[in-house]
Amino acid sequence: MTTNSTTVPDLSWIGDITMAQLERNPYEPYERLRREAPLAYVPVLGSYVATTAEICREIATSPDFEAVITPAGGRTFGHPAIIGVNGDIHADLRSMVEPALQPVEVDRWIDDLVRPIARRYLEKFENDGRAELVSQYCEPVSVRSLGDLLGLQDVSSDKLREWFAKLSRSFTNAAMTEDGEFANPEGFVQGDEAKAEIQATVDPLIDKWIVEPADTAISHWLHDGMPPGKTRDREYIYPTIYVYLLGAMQEPGHGMASTLTGLFSEPDQLEQAVDDPALIPRAISEGMRWTSPIWSATARISTKAVTVAGVGLPAGTPVILSYGSANHDTGVYEAPTRYDLHRPPLPHLAFGAGNHACAGIYFANHVMRIALEELFESIPNLERDTSSDVEFWGWGFRGPTSLHVAWEA
Repeated sequence: MTTNSTTVPDLSWIGDITMAQLERNPYEPYERLRREAPLAYVPVLGSYVATTAEICREIATSPDFEAVITPAGGRTFGHPAIIGVNGDIHADLRSMVEPALQPVEVDRWIDDLVRPIARRYLEKFENDGRAELVSQYCEPVSVRSLGDLLGLQDVSSDKLREWFAKLSRSFTNAAMTEDGEFANPEGFVQGDEAKAEIQATVDPLIDKWIVEPADTAISHWLHDGMPPGKTRDREYIYPTIYVYLLGAMQEPGHGMASTLTGLFSEPDQLEQAVDDPALIPRAISEGMRWTSPIWSATARISTKAVTVAGVGLPAGTPVILSYGSANHDTGVYEAPTRYDLHRPPLPHLAFGAGNHACAGIYFANHVMRIALEELFESIPNLERDTSSDVEFWGWGFRGPTSLHVAWEA
């Protein structure tokens, strides 16, 4: 007599995943998670993690889930940060930030904002024959473009880069103990230092803009949609300022650097993009899919008991959405680890999904487009300096730490 039995897969290996592994090279554990446990509890993160495109999109758009900020994100940004609130507060914060980011509005000023910035940074090194593009071009153009939009023209690009690096290290200090405590409380010190500097810098500007409104994003956040003579409290908008100074500051820069790294891996495609600027938006879209700048930075929480992908989740269960993993889902993309400019234009999740999808999609794409147009026009014979490897870092946010290039000057 024989009996049928179902073999329960051994998922004990998930408990061995470390933060160092996720930060340096998350592809292997996430590939295995997609294959064996696409919605699974990952002890080092103290949370369930969704890793396939289908499950990430289902949870992001489900009425049974609402946004929640990760513990490290909440410790870094405070409340109410736009990425972790719902209902009327979320609606108000979106109404505060979205008008300046609408396509018809962005089209009005984006070229005049970004192109001169890109040219200024190119002029510093275009005759040198070599450069490190992350620190000399991609990040500076990204932070300067958003910094000027926010009204932070007097804050140096180096300081803006320092702020987002410190906030990023704080936000991704996500390792948890079995008791639900932060494994490394000291990991938030740099983020706290950055926030103190940001407030010391921005408070005097807010004092001025309350009395004399200006055409800057932060000034509009204070005034737009408010009754005459009233402004939003600075404590109310500061968490969203931190969100912008982290995610929005670094996303275009890291997206640019990842796109360039991908193009360097396919020299024929790089040549095509240089020769035909109309291909640059497509190159950027593939770069954002290939290495998503926002890798695992967003989360949702179940509002009732729900079953997703065969996993029962009680009410109040947080789930981290790994959009970077979803964009490598072999059920959607053929050979996803390869950069391919000519990949069929399937939707990706680099900017999220649902009503918490990134509000700055249009702005970020055009910052990257203009910056790469200027780079390729100025240095069409750009090559990667193969004497230095390209290393990527980051679990919540991900991008190259450096990108050395050379050319015949």
